[in-house]
Amino acid sequence: MLVLLPLALLTGLAVGAVPLSAGEVWAALRSAEAPQAAIVRDLRLPRVLLAFAVGGALSLSGGALQALVRNPLADPYLVGLSGGAGLGAVAAIASGLAGPWAVPLAAFGGAVGAMLLVYRLSVVAGRRFDPRILLLAGVVVGAFLSSIMTAIISVSDAAELRSATLWLLGGFGASSWRTVGVFCAYAALPVALLLLRGRTLDLLALGEETAQHLGADVERVKREVWVATALVVAASVAVCGIVGFVGLVVPHAVRRLWTPLHRALLPLAFLLGGVFLVLADAVARTAVRPLELPVGVVTALVGVPLFALLLRRTLA
Repeated sequence: MLVLLPLALLTGLAVGAVPLSAGEVWAALRSAEAPQAAIVRDLRLPRVLLAFAVGGALSLSGGALQALVRNPLADPYLVGLSGGAGLGAVAAIASGLAGPWAVPLAAFGGAVGAMLLVYRLSVVAGRRFDPRILLLAGVVVGAFLSSIMTAIISVSDAAELRSATLWLLGGFGASSWRTVGVFCAYAALPVALLLLRGRTLDLLALGEETAQHLGADVERVKREVWVATALVVAASVAVCGIVGFVGLVVPHAVRRLWTPLHRALLPLAFLLGGVFLVLADAVARTAVRPLELPVGVVTALVGVPLFALLLRRTLA
């Protein structure tokens, strides 16, 4: 990771409509007088940092959700949180409430609403968060909310929604130092909370009753993880749109390559998720140059085959 992280960041700063060498990137970072300083410092650096922060936060959320429901297929995108956050953000923009702080709040409200709806649908015979039902409920809720979101975009006159198709597929084209600040302001606390819950999530992996006997406040941890995940997803959707499958791919890779223990898995998932989304954004910027693909397309091309493989193994 110590090697991969700086290489990914350097790649994100070097690629784009104007390719730069490593020396040019370094010179631009060292001096504001360098020829390419404006491109690197004002355009690419906030974009790369935002992609790293969003990728890390989404991966962390996915790892926490998978531990909470004991289902390797759980992911903020697949359980409907991203769809709810997207609907909240679109509704706010269409209502004229667009702003750096209002949109994340509306996205959080949408994510919480989706979370509650999935929660109700996943209650089977008095059991909460049934792993067999939660994923199906999330997919159904996500599809329903996406339909409403599309309807709002189709009939809205808000100028910000005219190019919402690319926004709904995720992208960092509107990144700036302000968006980095907004995301950090909303996501820093829930990210820290999820990182601190690694030991408790390890206990939950043994079963709720066992975790309760070992001193874990299971119901409190459930609430904290769900709310923290909703906040992270809301902040991510507000600054870059809906980016799916990051929370599915990265925690699974960490679990298979390094460790299943969440005290180590969650920090590693944050770092590897950031690297993954920085590289995915680099591919999105260069694959069909001079056009730019939505980064959600790139993550889906990786995530969908892995999801199919995991689903096959789960049902086998």
